[in-house]
Amino acid sequence: MKVSTLLLLSFLTFSWLSEAQTYDLLIKNGRIVDGTGSPWYTGDIAIKDNKIVAIGKLSNASATKSIDATGLIVAPGFIDMMGQSAASFIKDPNTALNLLTQGITTINAGEGGSDAPLSDEEAKTAGWKTMRQYFTKLETAGMPMNMVQTVGHTQVRYLVIGDKDRQATPKELDTMRGMVQEAMEAGAIGLSTSLIYPPAIYGSEEEIAELAKVAGKYGGRYFTHMRNEGDRLIEAIDEALRIGKAAGTPVHIFHLKAAGQGNWGKMDMAIARIKEARANGQEVGVDIYPYINNGLGIRALLHPRHAADGQDALLEKLKDPKVRAVMREEMETLAGWENWFAHAGKNWDRIVVAHLEGTPYATHNGSTIGAISKAEKKLPWDVFFDLTMYEVFAMPQTMSEVNKMKAMREEFTSFDTDAGPAATGYAVHPRGYGAFPRVLSHYVKGLGVLSLEGAIHRMSAVAANEIMAYDRGTLAPGLAADIVLFDFNTIEDRATFGSPSNLSEGVKWVIVNGEVVIENNKYTGAKPGKVIRGPGYKP
Repeated sequence: MKVSTLLLLSFLTFSWLSEAQTYDLLIKNGRIVDGTGSPWYTGDIAIKDNKIVAIGKLSNASATKSIDATGLIVAPGFIDMMGQSAASFIKDPNTALNLLTQGITTINAGEGGSDAPLSDEEAKTAGWKTMRQYFTKLETAGMPMNMVQTVGHTQVRYLVIGDKDRQATPKELDTMRGMVQEAMEAGAIGLSTSLIYPPAIYGSEEEIAELAKVAGKYGGRYFTHMRNEGDRLIEAIDEALRIGKAAGTPVHIFHLKAAGQGNWGKMDMAIARIKEARANGQEVGVDIYPYINNGLGIRALLHPRHAADGQDALLEKLKDPKVRAVMREEMETLAGWENWFAHAGKNWDRIVVAHLEGTPYATHNGSTIGAISKAEKKLPWDVFFDLTMYEVFAMPQTMSEVNKMKAMREEFTSFDTDAGPAATGYAVHPRGYGAFPRVLSHYVKGLGVLSLEGAIHRMSAVAANEIMAYDRGTLAPGLAADIVLFDFNTIEDRATFGSPSNLSEGVKWVIVNGEVVIENNKYTGAKPGKVIRGPGYKP
């Protein structure tokens, strides 16, 4: 019998079987964008036992529940490459609403900090200490979406060394290795760093490489908020690539940017560096968020040397007018460090602040320091230093739209909110509620930077590969049923700096592991999310 005849018989048999059974869920008449980058087509998707089991024209199929997707885009669930934390799901699954209404079905949690391991004292409050215990807690509570987790370099360094500026002893480094090993065997997907913040900034390249080697031994990756995103951007990329080579791990760069107008021209060289590494066989990926304002703790605007003795000592220093004068001079004149005030053009009208509850300026949430100083009739430097005494979030405008477009066009780029669930406190930047719809509305529909298929490919399949979730990210029989249905005509981000908690519009249905969690922009109460464990997992 000819091969073509066998294939035809196989197809006919599959089609008959597809329509002969009753499915759990049937999505009909959708405009399917499958995540591979291929052109869209119209069809139906059948789901049974949490997986996609058939795609095609399933006109005679029956299902327990059917969704008429006429006029809607049907795509793989989006993956947030920097989702910070899933811990809030333990107490309140509604904290995922800001993400689910963007079409996000999986978050990559951890950026230097991570929800495990914890100190003995922290464990008494949290109810877990190790990564394995944390994952058990999440699964017992149930989650409305999936998560993967990195173990944070900041986390293990703080537990072993504290927040002081010094190098690890051999014994301390070995203790940190043990923590990373426990996390990897529990199912973490790699080591993450956040190298502009104390105390991570004090860690040497060698220290990080040694910890990344542990992740690499278990098939994990090195994820990094690099040591510099402005004046020394290229050097920071080179360091990340060296760490990846030394550790034998792929490298993922969080929220790639060229901060500061004087550095905008470096984006071409940054992309070229990454392409060169990839051409030479090194696996490297990046993500971005679609905004030109970044976000960070306000004390990150100070020279990191002032935090060398820890945050408590820094707060004492900030009370001294003479020390404040030195800090101001450094921010106005000193080069050679990640100077976010300089990156924002030394312009207080380009630095938005939020999370002002409990400060003297609580009524000015989402305003610039320049606007607050005018309203309060105070010098902007006085407002700034007042705010450094609190856990305020600063959002300096440091990037260019052109560079955003350049980065998102690359085949190795995925997307992130850099916020995660609303309860994390990082969702005061509009990216926490609007990043993914903004890509589709502003950059696909508005500017035509990417095709619809290209954008969804980066939001799903590219990101799935980066977190090693190979059973999802595209729509195909046999894969997990993480699916989003949205109206391409109406999808739009509504969050602004003044109102960062406005939910996005246009996402109609979100399905996680075959269960509906969003129906017409409302949470159903379902908690089908999973902890997706990395390749080093040992049951």
